[in-house]
Amino acid sequence: MSEANQAMGLMIVPQGGGSLESYIQAVNSIPMLSAEEEYQLAVRLRQTGDIDSAKAMIMSHLRFVVHVAKSYSGYGLPQADLIQEGNIGLMKAVKRFDPEVGVRLVSFAVHWIKAEIHEYVLKNWRIVKVATTKAQRKLFFNLRKAKQRLGWFTADEVSTVAETLGVSESEVLEMESRLAAQDAAFDIPNEPDDPDANFAPAHFLEDHSSNHADEIEQEDHEAQARDRLYSAMRTLDERSQEILRTRWLEDSKVTLQELADKYQVSAERIRQLEKNAIKKLKQLMDD
Repeated sequence: MSEANQAMGLMIVPQGGGSLESYIQAVNSIPMLSAEEEYQLAVRLRQTGDIDSAKAMIMSHLRFVVHVAKSYSGYGLPQADLIQEGNIGLMKAVKRFDPEVGVRLVSFAVHWIKAEIHEYVLKNWRIVKVATTKAQRKLFFNLRKAKQRLGWFTADEVSTVAETLGVSESEVLEMESRLAAQDAAFDIPNEPDDPDANFAPAHFLEDHSSNHADEIEQEDHEAQARDRLYSAMRTLDERSQEILRTRWLEDSKVTLQELADKYQVSAERIRQLEKNAIKKLKQLMDD
């Protein structure tokens, strides 16, 4: 296998315990770049877009991605997936790395690696997202570090964590509650003689967002109003009916001038006919 193919192969993390161990051994065997080598490769990449330079920089830092990914093993997600997401962050960092700034790639890349892993964890840790705002994301990845013991925070601990992380106490309590919660199926399939079958949320949660009686009443009212409208329109002359239909009831509405051109009258005359027709409709529907 060529060196280029080997490079591409190592950028894709294999699944499975044994394969993952082999992958980690392989990336740990890749020599690290010296500061001078890294600088020359980065300059060549920025100036010429040399793909081989990018591959060399990525491969020499794959071991660092593994190191970062291991710190997220407590979330119960596949280690191979965490590493793979970290590799994506590393590739993004290499693409944006500026060697003239004076920092090593490893210092620059850590932000991009963690950002990709964070996004993956937030999307896959639970079925329901537990963190969507910036403050919630910050809490999610720092709250467990702040816990010094099992159990719920005391009032003093909540205050300390909120001050340390720069969030409100209510946000700390809300995230603590979310972290302690567990996913549950909304509609558990019924099994014969299953004592827990009736405890599925679908069996006891009510939807208060709508009232079926009000909806039916509203639908009936709209249907009756629609029938009265069309009955009233049938009492108008054909021209007035077309003016109202094309100006108000059809999706693609016409202008006064278009109707004026059709009937060989002025736009002002069409406006008057429209106004009179609407006035008559209102009188008929109020009766």
